[in-house]
This record gives sequence, C-alpha cells and structure tokens, in this order.
Amino acid sequence: MVKRTDGTESPILAEDGGDGHDKPRLRYGELVILGYNGYLPQGDRGRRRSKFVLHKRTEASGVKRSKHYIVQSPQTSKAILDANQHSISYTLSRSQAVIVEYKEDTETDMFQVGRSSESPIDFVVMDTLPGDKKDAKVMQSTISRFACRILVNRCEPAKAKIFAAGFDSSRNIFLGEKATKWQDNVEIDGLTTNGVLIMHPKGSFCGGSAKCGLWRECSVGGDVFSLRESRSAQQKGQPIYDECNILQDGTLIDLCGATLLWRSAEGLQHSPTKHDLEKLIDAINAGRPQCPVGLNTLVIPRKVNINDKMNQPYVYLNCGHVQGHHDWGQDENTGARRCPMCLELGPVVTLCMGLEPAFYVDVGAPTYAFNPCGHMATEKTVKYWANVEIPHGTNGFQAVCPFCATPLDGATGYIKLIFQDNLD
Repeated sequence: MVKRTDGTESPILAEDGGDGHDKPRLRYGELVILGYNGYLPQGDRGRRRSKFVLHKRTEASGVKRSKHYIVQSPQTSKAILDANQHSISYTLSRSQAVIVEYKEDTETDMFQVGRSSESPIDFVVMDTLPGDKKDAKVMQSTISRFACRILVNRCEPAKAKIFAAGFDSSRNIFLGEKATKWQDNVEIDGLTTNGVLIMHPKGSFCGGSAKCGLWRECSVGGDVFSLRESRSAQQKGQPIYDECNILQDGTLIDLCGATLLWRSAEGLQHSPTKHDLEKLIDAINAGRPQCPVGLNTLVIPRKVNINDKMNQPYVYLNCGHVQGHHDWGQDENTGARRCPMCLELGPVVTLCMGLEPAFYVDVGAPTYAFNPCGHMATEKTVKYWANVEIPHGTNGFQAVCPFCATPLDGATGYIKLIFQDNLD
C-alpha cells in the first residue's frame, strides 16, 4: 500500500518497483469512471486513474458524528484549528456557525474522491470529455475539490455508504453562508454547490435485467433527496425516506463533470475479466471475418491503430454490416457511404472492443455496438447503457457510451453487428 504525507494509507497499490511484500487485502469494490476504456489516455498514475479499487485498510480510518454546537467565529474555533479533529462547519451568518465534530470510528474505512491532488483525496477525478480525450483540455472544472466520501463497514463490506463533501487537509468541511443547509430538530445538514447525485439500478446489475432507477441527491449527512430544480439551485429537493445512501452493485455517482460506477466485490465475481474479453476478441478473429469489397481479412483490435486501415473493421451504423476500409459508395457531399451489401446509405465508424470489464452486465459474445462511436459489447450490456440517462448540464440527461462518454445517436443508440464470416 502507499503511505501518504499525513501517514495514512492510500488504497492505491504501489507503482512498479515496490517491495511486493504486501499481503492481499480484502477488496470492498471498485469505482470506475464512465468514459474510459480501461485506462486514461495519458496512462494511470498513482491516485489519478480510470478505476479505483477500494481495499480494507490495515487500521480503521472512518469517522462518525460526535457532537455539535454553535460558535460565533468558526474560523478561530478549537475544532477548526485542531488539525487532528474532523469537523464540519455550517455557516449560518458572518457571526454564527454550527460546528459538528466527528470522532474515530473503528468499524469503518473512509475513502475520499475529488478533483484536489491533496493527500486526503484517495481518488483524483477530473472532468470527463466525450470521445477521443488525448488532446482534450477542460477550461474550468465543475467537480468539487473535495467532492464526496465513502465509508465502508469493515465487518460488513456490503454496507458502503456515500456522503457529499470530503474533508480537506485540515480535516475540515466548510459549507459557506450561501450553501443550501437546514436544521431538522437538533440535527443540521446541507448540500454541496453542484451536488452529489446517485442512481441505484432497479434489479440486479449482473445478468442484464436491471433498469435505470431515479436519480437522487445525497446530502453531507448522507440523507437522500429528490433532485433540485437545477443542479445548483438553493432549494433542496424532497426527502426520499424509502431510499438510502448505501451503494449497491451498479450504483452510479455523478459529481457534475464525471460519473462513477460502483461495482461491489460480489458483483465483480460474476462479471467478465479483461482476459475473458480478449478471448472473445480472439474467437471472432479466428472466424476470419472478411470485407466483401476488398476481400481482405478483418482483425478486431484491442486498441485502434490508425495506421492499420487494411485490417481495421468498420461498421455501417444504419444497417450493422461490418467491412474493411474502402471508398466504394461514398457520397461526396455528405461523407456518408452506401453499404455494398444492402445499399443502405449512412455513416460509417471504426469498430473497437469495449475493454473495461466493469461496464459489462453479462458475459457473452460482443455482437452489438454503440452508435455513433462503434464500441462493441454484449447485447445486454449495450441495451442496458442505452437506456441509462446520465446527468448532463444544469438539469439535462443523456445516454452515453460507457467506454468513451460519447452521447448516443439514432432511435436506439446501438446497432447489431453483421459479420461476413463463419459465425453467420
């Protein structure tokens, strides 16, 4: 494990060159960022990666609510100045705030997610842009520096709870005067500026029978509410008493700029591995699919190689026929192509395998592809994600390809693939 500057552990395994003596730790689950096909374009490094594995820590790192009180000058209060004291400050006015102190909890491990690269953040998450991200730059991020925290029960790993906001380097959380906050009897709670949204799937994520649930907002204290009218509106939504902040396999977490998928350790046992996906690619390639125009053998790549146009397969998005690179049937005005097999006119895109196993809802042949990006996956996987609405903008939603975050096109958002090989 990696030791941080404050002496606590990071759940990220050490980079190559470690002593290799760490014993395998219990895996709680994984957080996977939607829009990446198994890795970041510039490579996974330390706490900045496309997938975060949560392991049981050597010693408990969780905290729980202890006591609260009102102070006149929060910036100079003892709890705020004490670097060893976890606390949340709810500013009511310039001269009054409620301080909630937290104490160590030996029954939980805490993991924090956010844009900040400071040591309290276990998983550094940046804004996700759709499509090819090699040269993409975000001018102004909408993700909070200390976005959220997850507390996992060390004895019951299935109880992984999410809370809005994370503790900073001084172990404090500040909700300013303009932040949405409220008091319910003696308890105080609040929302972060752009909010932390969660969506629990209805049904089992593994198996492909799940449906997209309703998006909710999670508070700093962990309660669940309906969505605000817009992302940063001052008025909170209605409390949802029959739902909770416990993550389940397939729960989506939206941080307003990036969306994370939670996969439980149990759920991952029923999901394909990367090796399984590579074997499926090999099985298709073993059928020696051919281009009906060039009559050359097509090879589905693990990564798209722009220099290998001869063997690279392409799919006609209006009909699903898979062919090689050729200029037959191209419309000079629109750039669309007429399929030589069925004469359907439409766009053509490079075909590429979806290689992030966590996004798959079942194990099987990759017979479908997302429209318009061309990422291949199983039928159930493609159809599941095509019906999942991901938050977009201040109050919009859109279905995207989980492997590249490209918004889906067409009536369905996907196409059934038709190969010219021995599989037909």
